[in-house]
Formats: sequence, C-alpha cells, structure tokens
Amino acid sequence: MTDAPGIALYDRTAADAAATVIARYSTSFALAARLLGRRVRPHIRNVYALVRIADEIVDGPAAEAGVARDGQAELLAGLEAEVAAAVARGFSSNLVVHAFAGTARACGIGTDLTAPFFASMRTDLDATVHDARSHDEYVYGSAEVVGLMCLAVFVNAGAVAPIQPDDRLVAGARALGRAFQDVNFLRDLDHDAAGLGRDYLGATDARSRADVLDRIDGDLDLAADTVPLLPRDCRPAVTAAHDLFAALSRRLRRADAAAGRVRVPDPVKAYLAARALLGARPQRLGVRG
Repeated sequence: MTDAPGIALYDRTAADAAATVIARYSTSFALAARLLGRRVRPHIRNVYALVRIADEIVDGPAAEAGVARDGQAELLAGLEAEVAAAVARGFSSNLVVHAFAGTARACGIGTDLTAPFFASMRTDLDATVHDARSHDEYVYGSAEVVGLMCLAVFVNAGAVAPIQPDDRLVAGARALGRAFQDVNFLRDLDHDAAGLGRDYLGATDARSRADVLDRIDGDLDLAADTVPLLPRDCRPAVTAAHDLFAALSRRLRRADAAAGRVRVPDPVKAYLAARALLGARPQRLGVRG
C-alpha cells in the first residue's frame, strides 16, 4: 500500500531524486555523504544534485543532445529562475529544484550564494582561457559558494532559525571549495582543453603546475584546521572528503602531467573513510617552497 499523496510524499520523492543524481555521478561524494549524520545528509545531497544538474547544462550533455550555446544559456537561465521561484514559494515541479529549495529555505541559503554560482556557470558558455583574476572569480562562484551552502547546512539544519556561521568556518569552507575545484582542474586539464576548449589554470609547465599544487595544499591545510569547529555529525564526512583530495594532490604532484586522469584506488578511499569515521583529524600537507 502506497502513502497517500501529499507534500510529505513529494518532499521524500524529491530527496530520493537528488540522492539518485549523486549516486550516479560521484561514487566518492556518495561515500562521503554516507558519513554525514541524518540531520544534514539529505540537505547536502540536495545541494550537490542541483550543482550537478547546472553543471551538465554547460559541460557537455546538453551539447551532445543537440542544444546550441544559446539554448544552453536559456536552459541555465530557466533553471536559475526556477530555483529562485521555488525558494520563494516552497514548491517546484522539477524534483531536484524542489529538493534544493526545501534545503535553502530551512538552512538560510539565499541569492547571495546562488547568484554567483549561476554566474560562474554562465561563464563556461563563453570564456575559454582564464587569467588569475577570472580564475578566482570563477572558482568563487563555482566552488567556494558551494562550500558555503554546505556550511549553511552544517550549522543550520534542524535549527529553529538560520544563523550566520563563524568567520573561521566561512574561511575554511571557501578554502576547501577552492582546493576541490583546483584539484579537479588539474585532473581534467586534457579533457577541458581538448573536449571543452577551456584553460582554467594556465599550468603550462612544471613550475606553474607546482605553484597550483602549493596553493591547493595551503587551502587544504587551512580547511583542515577548521574541521574540528564543525558540528560533530559533519566532521567525519568533511575529513574523508578533505583527505581524498589531499591524496589526489599528492598523486598529482608525483604524476607526469601527461599521465591521464589521476585517481585514488577504492581501497585507499575505504581506508580514508574508516579513518575519518574513527574520529581522526584531517591530514595536513604543508606548503612546499
């Protein structure tokens, strides 16, 4: 016998849809999400599902379906408008948007975070080569604000009313988002250049590549220092995600730039998850000179 129709059933169905998106697209993220407490886990899945859908509009699938650049821009604008409307009204016919809107309303995620995110997604429709300034602007919108959305969930899920997170946590969330994004840029250099015609880093030689990795390690260490300040039910998942990207950074530093996409083997991922679950603090790397 099925549940009677109603908003509670619709909410659960929307949350299930968001969880499915994440399970299909990122096994590493799905693993880390399972380490989150029940208070926050569905909200984090809702945030990342929306981010994934927006990313797919500009990163290939829409184009593969035959959608031209102008059509992709329309799809992205429509998604942003639907998110804003859903957050205001509390309902969307798009299940992933509905799930995100519920999280945004509960945890205090507003247009100060969603607007920069969609602005960076629009950048991917036009910009192909980034300098230091445009890289920083892009990463703020594409990754740092996602970290801030997650922080809003960590601090506010289940609270009577949303509060502003501590400044130290804000700095840590932004640093972790930056590190995640730059690691992925390095891992995807060949794909971004050949498949999408983009260069986010300008890492054209060993020295510039090392500089990017030094910056990543500095951001990872900054973030590691703030993890103990997070609510207890969030620390294992953030630690596992942090240490996964720390492992990727180490492997990128050892690998040849032309070696292909660097990955962390599944047994190592399992070890990092178990270590985090047992309460270990994030691993620090130290910035190279």
